[in-house]
Amino acid sequence: MGKVSVIIYITVALLILLLISHSPDKSTHRHRRHRRLKLRPHPQPNTTDHHISFDPLIADIERKREDKLWEEKNQIFNSNHHESDPAPGMKSQPEWEDFIDAEDYLNDEHKFNITHRLVLLFPRIDVDPADGFVTEHELTEWNLEQAQKDVLHKSQREMELHDKDHDGLVSFAEYQPPSWVRDSGNNSFGYDMGWWKEEHFNASDADGDGFLNITEFNDFQHPADTKNPKLLRWLCKEEVSERDTDKDGKINFKEFFHGLFDLVRNYDEEIHNSSHFNSDSLESPARSFFAELDKDSDGCLSDVELLPIIGKLHPPERYYAKQQADYIISQADTDKDGRLSLTEMIDSPYVFYSAIFNEDEDEDYEYHDEFR
Repeated sequence: MGKVSVIIYITVALLILLLISHSPDKSTHRHRRHRRLKLRPHPQPNTTDHHISFDPLIADIERKREDKLWEEKNQIFNSNHHESDPAPGMKSQPEWEDFIDAEDYLNDEHKFNITHRLVLLFPRIDVDPADGFVTEHELTEWNLEQAQKDVLHKSQREMELHDKDHDGLVSFAEYQPPSWVRDSGNNSFGYDMGWWKEEHFNASDADGDGFLNITEFNDFQHPADTKNPKLLRWLCKEEVSERDTDKDGKINFKEFFHGLFDLVRNYDEEIHNSSHFNSDSLESPARSFFAELDKDSDGCLSDVELLPIIGKLHPPERYYAKQQADYIISQADTDKDGRLSLTEMIDSPYVFYSAIFNEDEDEDYEYHDEFR
């Protein structure tokens, strides 16, 4: 059955490519000549970048560009001049001329043809089941796989920076927060110092051996995606610490209502495209939800009682992978059957590459930048 599917894919793809290349009316594809693909700007420190590159080839180019910047950071870190490290946003960014060759490659139709890329990637996404259609689930899993590769790559680079004896493990003594955190005090540039403390490190140490391997270090860097119960508990404690305005060690209803409730409600609305709380007055459903979480009925939420919603307060990569999948399907699904055929994907190529092309070069083409 697998061989039959491959043959069908190849046959359909060849027919589509043949029709495209010989079609006398090129007007539907005119934007391909006028829209120039550009690499994304390098994310600034202290920002959360939830863009997921749909195409692994694009992701690899972006990672190589970031690795070049990382080498500069590594040289500074190892120069023993930490005191002079600039704060986030203060370092000069590299000249974009450094990446012109990559962008020329992306815009050379013979070297990087978007239609050919979609034909190649389609059967790699359509796997559960391989039925000739890409579903929201399949696209979410694909996006998640690309995101996890990118996250792990960043963690590996960061670990290399701190693993001074190169044994593949990082101790707390080896680990040092950036100098701009050490020198600026609590909440510098929006970072709470708790994220750099030993408690966070120890919570990430799943096996309790005093060292972080790459999996534990990746969790340390990206705790929202961890399965480690100690680290999830630490995240809950951090939420209590941040929201506990009266400093009694718990979250009362007022503290819950004016912060956490909105985060949970917005998460549910974006995931399910509807709200569980559709009352004109939010206070009543908020109190009901608060009561569900307050298992010991003491009128406050402890860190343990926040565990059921910690994934909504700190959304994991799957959340953003599904968001991007839903957006792509909403834009490319022309027959509105909730899934994508290869033809639909080829007919809407820039939906998949919208995060990296320049919207200024063709005003007649509708552009979406939700995932820049």
